[in-house]
Amino acid sequence: MSALSNAKKGMIFAGIAVFVFVSVIVGMSLTKDMGKSEDEKTSEQTSQKMDELLKGVTVTNVTARKAAISDSDILSEEDELPDIKSYPLSVTGNGELNIEIFSSPEKAGEGTDGWLNEVAKKFNSEKLKINGKTATVSIRSVSSGLAVDYITSGKYVPDAITPSNEFWGKMIEAKKVKVTLKEKRLVGNTAGVLFSKSKYDEIIKKYGSVNMKVISEATSKNEIQMGYTNPFVSSTGLNFLVSTLYSYDADDLLSSKAVEGFQKFQENVPLVSYNTMQMRKSAESGSLDSFVMEYQSVMNDPILKNDYVFTPFGARHDNPMYSVGDISKEKDQLLDKFCEYCLNDENQDLAKDYGFNQYEKYKSELPDNISGDKLIKAQKLFKENKDSGKPIIAVFIADISGSMRGESINALQTSLINSMQYINKDNYVGLVSYNSKVYINLPIAKFDLNQQAMFKGAVQDLDAVGQTATYDAVIVALDMIQKAKKDHPDAKPMLFLLSDGEQNTGWSLDDINSVLESSEIPVYSIGYNANIEALKRISEINEAATINADSDDIIYQLKNLFNSEM
Repeated sequence: MSALSNAKKGMIFAGIAVFVFVSVIVGMSLTKDMGKSEDEKTSEQTSQKMDELLKGVTVTNVTARKAAISDSDILSEEDELPDIKSYPLSVTGNGELNIEIFSSPEKAGEGTDGWLNEVAKKFNSEKLKINGKTATVSIRSVSSGLAVDYITSGKYVPDAITPSNEFWGKMIEAKKVKVTLKEKRLVGNTAGVLFSKSKYDEIIKKYGSVNMKVISEATSKNEIQMGYTNPFVSSTGLNFLVSTLYSYDADDLLSSKAVEGFQKFQENVPLVSYNTMQMRKSAESGSLDSFVMEYQSVMNDPILKNDYVFTPFGARHDNPMYSVGDISKEKDQLLDKFCEYCLNDENQDLAKDYGFNQYEKYKSELPDNISGDKLIKAQKLFKENKDSGKPIIAVFIADISGSMRGESINALQTSLINSMQYINKDNYVGLVSYNSKVYINLPIAKFDLNQQAMFKGAVQDLDAVGQTATYDAVIVALDMIQKAKKDHPDAKPMLFLLSDGEQNTGWSLDDINSVLESSEIPVYSIGYNANIEALKRISEINEAATINADSDDIIYQLKNLFNSEM
């Protein structure tokens, strides 16, 4: 009887122990998140998910080889540029006398961006004769910054150029290439800042007006989330850069006062976008309160026109026309005739229909005497100060699967090695590659001369073979960045995925999407003969850009991307 009683007591105590244990576990589960912010909870959940993903990835560490850095790694400005065939003529003149004109894309594109094309076609149909020769014009759509690079490098020199504004003509002159202003204004346009209506009302209420000085001050105080385009290639971006510097020191755009102001301004600029599309997507997602654009583009976009308030800034974009070099007397006469034709009432009315000639009362806020040399130095100042002394941590993710074999992997290696020169030396850089496995080819370290040599050797040793575990590699690179951030908490992280966009093994984008989104780390993707839509999906998660670059223009594309971001 006593033994039975003891057995019952034991069972009771065991039951109580189990109950207490379960209660403690349940209590811990219910209270573990008490007192934690939503950000802390999300961070822990993301970390747990990351650990789970990493367990499913095979990672191999590769010993990097140091390669000698030499001038032979750096292509000339001419060799960096793509073949001009990458930018075909939008209008082809076939007269006995013909001139070729480089035009900025907003007037030499399609639809309402095709004003100059339409005018050129009509002009050619007139069958004008000069000294008995039929005279025509050809138009080639080339962004203003790229056009300047073609002309000043000597890679390809047209007879004339009509950029968006006069800055580019001054910069060509500063690089010792002869240009002659033939017409100060072909068609009127204005650069401006677009504000969401609520943010515009807020700024008006506090400051009483909106101008560049107010925009600079409000951005510096983190009252505006501002975005603008790369000033190395974009007329509006360059105009905005110069206008910002001018707002801090109207006497000297390059003074220490202007630089200090710009650095403070840049501390609160979330985005200097590689292109307008990237900037638009950031605005649509709510990441930006304001961003830059030309008024002609706003006029032709109902959403922009209705949902944003346009505030003009800086120099006017009146599309001047320049002859380039010493063109013949006959070509000079032809160019004069074409400018006259562009300015006739019929063609100016057409321009108005297409969104030009709209903001006519606006006068430039900038002085006319800004030299081309100062503009070039302003671009350099931007490159050196855009991150306000805060380094960038970047991991390059190179696709070395079998589908990259041949031309694609060769282009990847050449473009990365040449583009090293455009990465600021105070940044931190690592390299990951992948096929069916993931390889850490170079751990993250400061991009000094030693790291550059290791980076070059690691890139040169890449060899394409096997399947494609793209998102396994992204997770590994993400983990590397998050660990590096602990030592450099103020650094700005980013990833660069260089791939053909295919994936056939390992984790999927759906598997890693939540972790990548929570990290808020942008993934810039560069496609080599690629499935661009696949690359866009990963880049759009955190509002980064995708570059569709074939082997002919990837070097120039990466140069501009790194000037903008690195």
